[in-house]
Amino acid sequence: MAARKQASSSAPSATGGAGFTLPLPYRLFFLLIEPIATLLGAYFAHFGQPRYLELTHAASAPSPIPLGTSIAMSQLANLYFAFAMSEALVLRSTSDLRVWKTVLFCLLVADLGHLYTVRVLGPQIYWSIFEWNAIDWGNIPFVYLGASMRVAFLAGVGFNPRSKKLKTSA
Repeated sequence: MAARKQASSSAPSATGGAGFTLPLPYRLFFLLIEPIATLLGAYFAHFGQPRYLELTHAASAPSPIPLGTSIAMSQLANLYFAFAMSEALVLRSTSDLRVWKTVLFCLLVADLGHLYTVRVLGPQIYWSIFEWNAIDWGNIPFVYLGASMRVAFLAGVGFNPRSKKLKTSA
């Protein structure tokens, strides 16, 4: 029985071990690409605050950065760090599809919130790709990609219908 519980708590297999088979695009994006990209965002939000604020909206970027703004930026960095660690480590630690779906649903809600926050820059921010700077590429298309990957995962795109069955524990 302990062995069964041990097996059902391991990470999803690329080849069909315990839990479900995780298609390669999801494995690469959720366990590698997005956590690394989010860690980079955390790094720049904490250690590169002047540039981060300038790229977010140059006209309102303060110089010098007020202490309260610096604290809020470091808190943002901490949230990015928590996002990256939660995604990379929680998802690696389980093969329970319910946990994966719950975590990815929560991150999808965060994606929508993230996209909503830039609305004050005007509707063109969402599609004016030739006007995007480095932070816009992270805030808009990368978030679109993450949200699209989560919607596809939650809809079961790319899964073998048999691979979605969960192992039950006694």
